[in-house]
Amino acid sequence: MAINQIKRLLVRKRAKYLCEYCHSPELSNATLFTLDHLVPQSLGGSDEADNLALACHRCNSRRYNFTTGIDPLNQKEIALFNPRKQQWFDHFIWTVDGLKILGVTPTGRATCHRLDLNDEFHEDGFIQQSRRVWLEAGWHPPREDPRHEK
Repeated sequence: MAINQIKRLLVRKRAKYLCEYCHSPELSNATLFTLDHLVPQSLGGSDEADNLALACHRCNSRRYNFTTGIDPLNQKEIALFNPRKQQWFDHFIWTVDGLKILGVTPTGRATCHRLDLNDEFHEDGFIQQSRRVWLEAGWHPPREDPRHEK
C-alpha cells in the first residue's frame, strides 16, 4: 500500500523537517527525505504513521532493515533509536563544534555506530563537511532540546 501525501506531510511536520536520526535539515537536500519504517516491512511493519520516521537518504540506506546495532563500548547488541518511543536528546549530544553526534547511552552509541552518523567508517566523510556549511547557514544543529521549547 502506498503512503499518501497527507501522511507524508504529517511525518515531515512531526519531525520538524529534520532527519530523525542525524538531524540533517531537509531543506539542505535537493529532494525530499524518505520515510523510514521503524519496524521494517520485511519484518511485518506497517505504513501507519507511528511506524514511520523521516530519514535522510544517507541514514535510511544505512539503517536498511536493521533494528539493532552493536554498542561499541560493551559489544552488546542493542535496539536502535526509535523516534516514536524515545527522545533524541536523551541518547545523543552534539560535539561543541556541532560537527559530530555522540551517543551517550547504549542505544545512542549503537545507532551512531550502525548508521555511521559521523562518517567515521566511510571514506567520503561528507557529512561533517556538510554540517560545517549548515552551521554557517544557521540551519544546523538544532539549538535546543525541543522538550524545553517555550
